[in-house]
Amino acid sequence: MDANAPSRYPDVYAAWKADPAGFWAEQAKAIDWVVPPKTAFDPSLGVYGRWFPDGVCNTCFNAVDRHAATRPDQAAIIYDSPVTGTKRAITFAELKEEVATFAAVLQGLGVAKGDRVIVYMPMVPEAAIAMLACARIGAIHSVVFGGFASKELATRLDDCHPKVIVSASCGIEGARVIPYKPLLDGAIDLALAKPEACIILQRPQVSATMTDGRDHDWAAMMAEARAAGRQADCVPVQATDPLYVLYTSGTTGKPKGVVRDNGGHMVALNWSMANLYGVAPGEVFWAASDVGWVVGHSYIVYAPLIAGNTSILYEGKPVGTPDPGAYWRVIADHGVAAMFTAPTAFRAIKKEDPNAEHLGRYDLSKFRTLFLAGERADPDTVLWAERILGVPVIDHWWQTETGWCIVGNPVGLGQLPVKPGSPTVPMPGYDVRVVDEAGHEVPPKTMGSIVVRLPLPPGSFPTLWQQDDRFRESYLTQFAGCYSTSDAGFVDEDGYLYIMGRTDDIINVAGHRLSTGGMEEVLSSHPDVAECAVIGMADALKGEVPCGFVVLKAGVNKLPEEVEKELVQLVRDRIGPVAAFKLAIAVTRLPKTRSGKILRGTMKKIADGGEWSMPATIDDPAVLDEIAAALAGRR
Repeated sequence: MDANAPSRYPDVYAAWKADPAGFWAEQAKAIDWVVPPKTAFDPSLGVYGRWFPDGVCNTCFNAVDRHAATRPDQAAIIYDSPVTGTKRAITFAELKEEVATFAAVLQGLGVAKGDRVIVYMPMVPEAAIAMLACARIGAIHSVVFGGFASKELATRLDDCHPKVIVSASCGIEGARVIPYKPLLDGAIDLALAKPEACIILQRPQVSATMTDGRDHDWAAMMAEARAAGRQADCVPVQATDPLYVLYTSGTTGKPKGVVRDNGGHMVALNWSMANLYGVAPGEVFWAASDVGWVVGHSYIVYAPLIAGNTSILYEGKPVGTPDPGAYWRVIADHGVAAMFTAPTAFRAIKKEDPNAEHLGRYDLSKFRTLFLAGERADPDTVLWAERILGVPVIDHWWQTETGWCIVGNPVGLGQLPVKPGSPTVPMPGYDVRVVDEAGHEVPPKTMGSIVVRLPLPPGSFPTLWQQDDRFRESYLTQFAGCYSTSDAGFVDEDGYLYIMGRTDDIINVAGHRLSTGGMEEVLSSHPDVAECAVIGMADALKGEVPCGFVVLKAGVNKLPEEVEKELVQLVRDRIGPVAAFKLAIAVTRLPKTRSGKILRGTMKKIADGGEWSMPATIDDPAVLDEIAAALAGRR
């Protein structure tokens, strides 16, 4: 598109607003349907309505088979693993053979349409193959981030009752090898819902001990299916049938399983590749994320393949594998046109190589656009990336729940001017408002709660897994007729949205949404802890990091430092290293309101060194000085 031509965004957004059902019915024509939908949206179905309810389709067919027929020799997935020294391109034809074979393996273990399969895998091609194989036979996958602690994995087993678990012997995080099998065995021991079978990919770094009668070797199962010529056909499913369940940070013990359907998901993701990310079929797209997170589902596995792109699956880090030039090498080696990552990754590169000296070694001539999401993109990082790369750096904002972009800068429709600090404007499908506590819209540049008028567009979650009531209560009751994003911010005079922070207790650590409530549960379980509060502290590298304040029980005769060390280890064991929990501070008491609520918001302001005022409802004002003093020696 001519860079000087005006953006088509205003016209496209207006066309959607004038006729939402007609707009999405038109976009649905880009998908291959078994039975094309006659109805785009039915408001009488589900919690707030359902998209394409009379359509019948198969997501794997659209992501794999149709391209295997028309572009068989194009790379579908390029696996690039600096941690193992491996590079492997898998064509669409090869991907179809692998996926159809693994789908037959699952069927051989009794997996059928509607059954759940947990995928607990590192960043290897087999993770994507397992996901697509589930989609092929109408099974519902639930990917859990590889290396998540046993207790966290067990809660997901008990919520979705998987028939089979697909895992690997280990994951590799930088220089560390993390054996997965002990974590998996521990989760199955803890869980009430036991899988009938596990399929384990044995990696050269670690040989996992197998449990007789339950565990099967990936390579052996695949060889057996191939020898017998077994491949599974695509199973037709309703557009409204679940494709997957992905668990997100809940504020209580029971996890929230975000449900994604088949039809609307394909339509929205396919639209986003050309219109938002501006990449054409055949071009190389790289989302530097993990299949365990929503970005990995939407933009490593599904969207690029549905749209006929080549997707990079990268097992490595932005720095240390081997150096801060790692991302530039991948872009140069594979001719990446557009990349999507979290601002944290670029903060890490900037910290290690502030003058981008490693960049000079690589040819980035095919690289057009960098997209950032997953947490707030601070203007410093955006401007640094723009300066060194000489390409547009596009922040955009969305959530696990929505599955694709809520507010962004649609490069494919013609880029809008970038304002550092703002992810730009709402995408078609999203009627975004900023409201006060009563749900009334606020004037420009006024902080409020960010909400989306119902219905949510195709691709967004229709509900939570077997928890319609919790779905309503968590997202739809606070503001009538709206989805509450739990984010706060404002809109400027040009309609650009600015996200300023979370309105609940979910903190954002390096793009990973984690519940401080969940960490408090872990700290409270320590025998020496009387009460605690966890806040998110601003951090230059990770955006936010958790900090735990604990009040020890009377009569504890250990040194506070000893308990603090135990607490850091406890969070690591129960939640995992992903929590980045490294600071526990023993204090004599916590600041509270007279009604006993802990003043976490004020504690966070003190920790961040921001301005704060004495809350009117505080019980004892002196406590805040004690918190400030405790922090002063520990930053």
